Amino acid sequence: MHLIILAGFHAEQNVKKKKKKSSSLKISLAVWFVALAPVLALCLFVFSVSKGVFGELPSFEELENPKSNLASEVISSDGQLLGKYFIQNRSNTSFNELSPVLVKALIATEDIRFENHSGIDIKGLLRVLFKTILTRQDAGGGSTLTQQLAKNLFPREKMTTTGLIIRKVKEWIIAVRLEKSYTKEEILTMYLNTVEFGQNAFGIKSASRTFFQKSPSELNVAESAVLVGLLKGPTIYSPVRNPANSTIRRNTVLAQMTKYGFLSKHDFDSLKATPITLKYKADDHNQGLATYFREMLRLEMNDWCKEHKKADGTPYNIYRDGLKIYTTLDSRMQRYAEEAVKEHLSALQKTFFEHWKNRNPFNESLGVLDQGIKRSARYAGLKAEGVSEDSIQKNFAAKTRMTIFSWNGDIDTVMSPLDSIKYYKMILQTGMMSMEPHTGFVKAWVGGDNFEHFKYDHVKEGKRQVGSAFKPILYTLAVQEGYSPCFKVPNTPVTIITEAGQPWTPKNSDNKYGGMLMLKEALAESVNTISAYLMKQFGPYATVEMAHKLGIQSEMEKVPSICLGTVDLSVFELVGTYSTFANKGVWTQPVYLTRIEDKNGVVLQEFIPKKIEAISEQTAYVMINMMMGAVQFGTSVRLRYKYGLTQPMAGKTGTTQNQSDGWYMGITPELVSGVWVGCEDRSVHFRSTSLGQGANMALPVWALYMKKLYADKELNIYQGDFEKPEGKITIELDCNKYKNNQSNTQENFGF
Repeated sequence: MHLIILAGFHAEQNVKKKKKKSSSLKISLAVWFVALAPVLALCLFVFSVSKGVFGELPSFEELENPKSNLASEVISSDGQLLGKYFIQNRSNTSFNELSPVLVKALIATEDIRFENHSGIDIKGLLRVLFKTILTRQDAGGGSTLTQQLAKNLFPREKMTTTGLIIRKVKEWIIAVRLEKSYTKEEILTMYLNTVEFGQNAFGIKSASRTFFQKSPSELNVAESAVLVGLLKGPTIYSPVRNPANSTIRRNTVLAQMTKYGFLSKHDFDSLKATPITLKYKADDHNQGLATYFREMLRLEMNDWCKEHKKADGTPYNIYRDGLKIYTTLDSRMQRYAEEAVKEHLSALQKTFFEHWKNRNPFNESLGVLDQGIKRSARYAGLKAEGVSEDSIQKNFAAKTRMTIFSWNGDIDTVMSPLDSIKYYKMILQTGMMSMEPHTGFVKAWVGGDNFEHFKYDHVKEGKRQVGSAFKPILYTLAVQEGYSPCFKVPNTPVTIITEAGQPWTPKNSDNKYGGMLMLKEALAESVNTISAYLMKQFGPYATVEMAHKLGIQSEMEKVPSICLGTVDLSVFELVGTYSTFANKGVWTQPVYLTRIEDKNGVVLQEFIPKKIEAISEQTAYVMINMMMGAVQFGTSVRLRYKYGLTQPMAGKTGTTQNQSDGWYMGITPELVSGVWVGCEDRSVHFRSTSLGQGANMALPVWALYMKKLYADKELNIYQGDFEKPEGKITIELDCNKYKNNQSNTQENFGF
């Protein structure tokens, strides 16, 4: 019995134990469920986000090719950045172009465990959780560089708190995927390429150039610290707007570098005491080298983009797609050209103002000032507002504050709008271009005085009367027909009956006649009667045809007066024509682009100039020989006695009626350059030939330019003689030998 009772007792105890154990298990499971439920929920939430339940994530292709607005870059033939086209001033760089101290400054300040995490820094997140959230201490952010890159590549939009949480999880997922797709070096480089530094500088390459005029590889420790400091707040820590704040932030970055062993305590103490030294220069379309060229190119590139499509079928965009536009311009030659223009024009402008002192240069019968008023933006604005004509005239007569151009810098002044029109009408403008005759490569392009004040390009867009600079085209006809430079013509007036039946008898600019002149002398001294003689021999139709063969594309009226250069041409096409003489008779199309690449370096188009055999090698060489006379004893002789240029060179001046336009076309064996100078309106000009001739207005620019080129030994500009044609020259160039056969030669040509 006792055994039965004892057995029953034990059985009851076992049941109680089992119940107790079961109850404990349930409690444990409940506790674990409560503890793990948030983790499970978080995992489920993250999984749902990764599968796009809360919105699509970037595809693998988008991660491989993240989209951002990249500035297109214009690059010179010597590898210098001439300018950019952008909405955001952003240019990419590669890791090997980054200064090592820049990388250290970034890691020390933004993500010291960058090399060790896989996109998410757990330690950093826990720090933020316990310090920032629970204890309300400022422990900094928990985002890694990779997470910040994810945010930069795929920016947040304004959203609710819930949306912000979803977005944060998306950034974690994107960061992990970025870590799987890219190396640490690539991620760090992409980050520096995407961040904003303020002052319209996006990416480290633009920032380095904007604040310090350096490439990222050239940045020192202090400069690197300034730029990394900007990442916390581009405005509040701007060294331009808030230099005191920038200094404090820079020193914080330096302290972080010291803390993690990237900088010694001695160097830190030394650097933190130094002021920030900037070479600040924001990218501005109105500033820098080759402003006129860059604007001309921008317009042409816009058209190019419309005609060329990307892989997705959309057209390229020069403001967003990061094109690399490689040009033929040499930055050094461009700088010398701009310096030469400024040096001469600033002095000539003083002479021009003094020349017209206490005189009225405006021909009121031509309505120059009235046209200037009606073409102005002020007039258009007042008209649009419905202001009466009388009130507009009063408005233009009332004095107001304004900023005007001068060669010594902008001037803040008070004058009436009408007076400003008069002032600008008297500013001498210019166009200058230099090219290699054999390659067609344009090396320098100066479209005007100052792009900020004068937007009109006088190289390609503008056309002006060329005067005697046209005469070599006519003389080429004579040489082609076998005329020697030594052939003599009477210096007497020549009358030509035009197609309209009217007599035309041009006069010499100096009104001197008599005697016989060799063609070489006549061209060198730009004698009009001899040009008229040649025109009478060959006619305007043959002359225009020759001009087109030599590269002139403008339409020209087929009239006898064309022999004196009454046609309007551009500097661009006339330089191309003169290059034919230096290129052994082969016209080479002037080109200013070599290739265009996309942001990945893929060549989209290469440019090869057209070449056409226009005249024989012999004819070209004889023309060079004749134009060398202008330098030796003719209208260009001041190149020798005033500017001391002794190298072999040929050239031709051009002066138009009333000295409205001054030209100089200069030829050396490997470089042909042209210069035009004149006022906006042709009615405003010098009153004397001595001041208004091409030799005084335009030639000095060419001379100063060439002197600078020859002085730069790195350029290694060829200073030898022109190459003679192979084989025998059938046209006699030695005038002493020619004189012995003069009677026979003259008889053959009707004398």
